[in-house]
Amino acid sequence: MRTCVLTVSTSVSRRVSEDESGPLLAHLAEEAGADVEAMEVVPDDFSLIEDRLHHFVDDGFALIFTTGGTGFTPDDVTPEATRAVIERDAPGIAEALRAESARHTPMGMLSRGVAGIAHRTLIINFPGSPKAVAELFPVVAPVLEHAVRTLQREHGDAPSH
Repeated sequence: MRTCVLTVSTSVSRRVSEDESGPLLAHLAEEAGADVEAMEVVPDDFSLIEDRLHHFVDDGFALIFTTGGTGFTPDDVTPEATRAVIERDAPGIAEALRAESARHTPMGMLSRGVAGIAHRTLIINFPGSPKAVAELFPVVAPVLEHAVRTLQREHGDAPSH
């Protein structure tokens, strides 16, 4: 499963703070069977996020995980940039992530992350905190391989779910 991790953080992109969530997300993804072939950092900028997501979709990545930019601050635009790229929502994933997050803290319901499909790529937004990434990744790990296999099927190969 060709995978990309995109960290969305102005402070990390300016080297003011260190990226902890991206490497953790990559590690967890690899433990779940993903092949993390790309890791990038972009600032909280709608156009840059959208551009990088399109790039990785066009490059044929099966999975794109983003971390950061899913909160309430004015520069948290990762969900909007993701929506500009995806063609179909995968609301069950975002709902499951929020439900798990809310089990750990009531602030979890403030996460605005989305998940969806662009061509044959599944994009999932994770919060920017390493603690949240560690708590939430196990929720999606069991479905990743099936999701990727399903997306890569040709039309009519199998019934849809």
